[in-house]
Amino acid sequence: MRTLGAALLLLVLPGWLQSATRLLVTVVDQRSGKPVAGLKAEDFTVREDSGERRVEAAEPYAGPMDVMLLLDTSLLGAPVQSVAESLIGQLRPQEEMAVVAYHSAADLIQDFTASRELLLRAVSSVKFGNPPRMLDALYAALNGGFRASTVRRVILLVTAGVEGPSRISEREVVRLARRNGVSIYPIYAMGRERSMLERLARETGGASFNLSQKSQSAPAALVFEVVRSAYLLTVSGNLALGERFQVQVKRPERLFISGLPLD
Repeated sequence: MRTLGAALLLLVLPGWLQSATRLLVTVVDQRSGKPVAGLKAEDFTVREDSGERRVEAAEPYAGPMDVMLLLDTSLLGAPVQSVAESLIGQLRPQEEMAVVAYHSAADLIQDFTASRELLLRAVSSVKFGNPPRMLDALYAALNGGFRASTVRRVILLVTAGVEGPSRISEREVVRLARRNGVSIYPIYAMGRERSMLERLARETGGASFNLSQKSQSAPAALVFEVVRSAYLLTVSGNLALGERFQVQVKRPERLFISGLPLD
């Protein structure tokens, strides 16, 4: 058990200096909600102010991951329970999950484990009826929540889609997620905070899922299909602190693209 402690993208990279940069990139067809498979290095373009950088390699990301299930426990959050149970059912043997409930803070309900039984028991114990502070909870979960993790790090944010009076800003959450190498995948039932949730996903290598869309009638299976379909790009040259870049995919479809620097 581990211890819990348009296809265009603009990002601000962390400042590790190196001869090549690895990017975790997710590409989703916005019409179907499905991941775009079979992309090659030549399908991607990475540009910055000084010009275009060569994508040396693009391959499906393979390997285990730690998944934090961050559950909204507000007055509007009760419907997230069935979604959470479905998500637990999608876990593979080499994957571990933790359950964290949020309201005005983030509370660990179940530490990282591969046991579906323990995870389902944790979700069933969650009490609802609290004021939501989504950004505060995300920041608290990111700040040490994956301290012992040495594999890919993912947050599945299951929320009604309503934000309360958080003290932490959206930009602070994104910066911490990038610094700690965590991708955020919001799964929401209402569109009130849709733009914010999409930005959180886009800037951390994740994707967002609107449960009200008919194309997402099987949300748990679709979520994990997208999570497991990320690409690992190797981009030549140094991408320094504060440098902005663009990622594009040479496809005619309307795409959602997100990226997370890993080095």
